[in-house]
Amino acid sequence: MLVDSHCHLEYKGLVEDQAGVLSRARDAGVGAFLNISTRQSEWEQVVATANREPDVFASVGIHPHEADKHADLGRSVLLAATENPKVIGIGETGLDYYYEHSDRQTQAGLFRMHIDVARETGLPVIIHTRDAEQDTLEILEDELGRGAFPALIHCFTASSEFGRKVLEMGLTVSLSGIVTFKNAKDLQATAREVPEDRLLVETDSPFLAPVPNRGKVCEPAFVADTARFVAELRETELDRLAEQTTANFARLFSKVTL
Repeated sequence: MLVDSHCHLEYKGLVEDQAGVLSRARDAGVGAFLNISTRQSEWEQVVATANREPDVFASVGIHPHEADKHADLGRSVLLAATENPKVIGIGETGLDYYYEHSDRQTQAGLFRMHIDVARETGLPVIIHTRDAEQDTLEILEDELGRGAFPALIHCFTASSEFGRKVLEMGLTVSLSGIVTFKNAKDLQATAREVPEDRLLVETDSPFLAPVPNRGKVCEPAFVADTARFVAELRETELDRLAEQTTANFARLFSKVTL
């Protein structure tokens, strides 16, 4: 069994045929899905899908692109949203300096607030970071100094040095379809080196369809293509990689029963 550890089932491209999307993924061997939220207005729908589908789980959080629109989001609001049994993660949150859609200080403040809720609840914080490696590391180091919390870097595309540092901090790394791209040689090198007990796979669907599906709307079923590619990179069997990444998911997202 495989797990798609990061997908957006409510986004255009998937939501119009959500039942078909889930059916195709199940046929491809995907046994669990983490449906990610990026803004407060999505939370109700994301959680409703998880409540309806036994193998779908939910996160609640604010993407850094949406930070300016949620600058006044109270900690208590996020904390209350985690009480649903199907909410298993906090995020996605983090820093994105590539598009600069939100003020950097506002992004950082919300990132720290998500971490604080993760620390209190024990739910993993799901981190998005783009063109913000140093600031991301500084916040993680500072917050870990205040107390441990579970976390992962989703859709890892950062430098090998960043990868080494977050792994030393105890974080998990999740690989998306980007690892299958021909120009992703540095990422492929990092993917070979991630300890097997810290590795997840994801689609980030409807984005980033892996080879051989590039150019298509990405679906959770395609996590099987990414997993197959990563297994070949790591010179292991697909079944072994599937077993290990599923176990890693269940251990990190401890509210899950698979």
